[in-house]
Amino acid sequence: MTQNPLVYPYIPNSVPEIKARMLEAVGAQSAAEFYAAIPDELLLKRPLNLPEPFLSEYALRRHVEGLLNKNTHTKQYLSFLGAGCWPHYVPSICDEINGRSEFLTAYAGEPYDDHGRFQALFEYASMMGELLEMDIVSIPTYDWMQAAASSIRMAARITGRSKALVSGTVSAWKLSKFQDYCRPDIALESIAFDPNSGLMDLEDLSSKLSADIAGVYFENPSYLGVIESQGAQIAEMAHSHRALCLTGVDPSSLGVLAPPSAYGADLVSGDLQPLGVHQNYGGGQAGFIASRDELAFVSEYPSRLFGITHTSVPGEYGFGDVAYERTSFAQREQGNEWVGTGAALWAITAGVYLALMGPSGLRELGQGILQRAKYAAQQIDRIPGVCAPALSAAPFKEFVVNFDGTGLTAAEINRRLLAREIFGGLDLSAEFPQLGQSALYCVTEIHTQADIDQLASALQEALK
Repeated sequence: MTQNPLVYPYIPNSVPEIKARMLEAVGAQSAAEFYAAIPDELLLKRPLNLPEPFLSEYALRRHVEGLLNKNTHTKQYLSFLGAGCWPHYVPSICDEINGRSEFLTAYAGEPYDDHGRFQALFEYASMMGELLEMDIVSIPTYDWMQAAASSIRMAARITGRSKALVSGTVSAWKLSKFQDYCRPDIALESIAFDPNSGLMDLEDLSSKLSADIAGVYFENPSYLGVIESQGAQIAEMAHSHRALCLTGVDPSSLGVLAPPSAYGADLVSGDLQPLGVHQNYGGGQAGFIASRDELAFVSEYPSRLFGITHTSVPGEYGFGDVAYERTSFAQREQGNEWVGTGAALWAITAGVYLALMGPSGLRELGQGILQRAKYAAQQIDRIPGVCAPALSAAPFKEFVVNFDGTGLTAAEINRRLLAREIFGGLDLSAEFPQLGQSALYCVTEIHTQADIDQLASALQEALK
């Protein structure tokens, strides 16, 4: 008895009779004949090295769950990792709203299938605009990197210039993506920073500013956690050369810190992840861009903008795209930049979070983070051979810890902490060798005093 060929329920057209009809329609006797145009040297002449197929959904589920259970993640162990994706509390209502079908399943959201999505995005942009004290806020890009890189490209188009300066405290991985994104049109040059304070070196900035600089990009707080207290001076220096001031910001800091617009920023970017979005494996990021409501800026946004307007019905309002023709959705390759499906679901989530927290909640959030980070640095600094914070400028949420006095590398200390079920700080020794054996520790509102004391105790034990 001949066994029938296996039919895969999740692979289209795997039924043999359907395959045969398809081949007959194109005049081929077999799949090999159908692909005969492919050169022989490109053909794989052996079966793929794949395991045997799972013949039931349950067996496949057990296999995948077994693989996932091998992960050690930041909800399983006590974690002090941040560096762009931070451990924040996510109110249950954020998951409840973004899981609703009219939001979760809306691929792009056009008028015919929009059930409040346009209004939700408009409300998000309005609240972000209030937080940032900016008029215009974009629908999210994939992440902060893309948003910041887009702001650099926007600055180049607005000014007609082809160079930009980037703070030396920007992370190496983010800078590499800036370079990819701006190549070959825009040249990027790094600005030095003071290795003692972590603040930008204004003398180096002054020496590099010129008539061909489109913008100066820095982050506040910086990647190293430092609050850049020289923001107004940086903006003034950039503007004196008719360059734009481009600032990246962590929105969770804006309950206690002045927004970049207050010290002269022209374009502001950042990530929505702190605003009600879980840490994910490669996801959970969503970048925003904000500016003043001026035609020169609005016309250069690559992504969608949502506004409110009157409809044909008196007293009724509608929500929709603003200046849609400038986007790649309308012009395809002729758009300012190519922007595909972004992370609009996280914008709706951030809108829910902002509405829930309000100004008082965001102020309490920022104050709680400042207090916890200060306490953590004090406790760690008491350990012999350890310096925290290693940079003298005031930190927010993250701070650098130096281990040079211990005789151990940051990597070895992290291994010892992991054995105690603690994720230590991000090892900075490769990215910032001038800081020695250092790591970037993150403390947020989720960390209790007991958590911080546990970290300090584990560090002390790990250094023995």
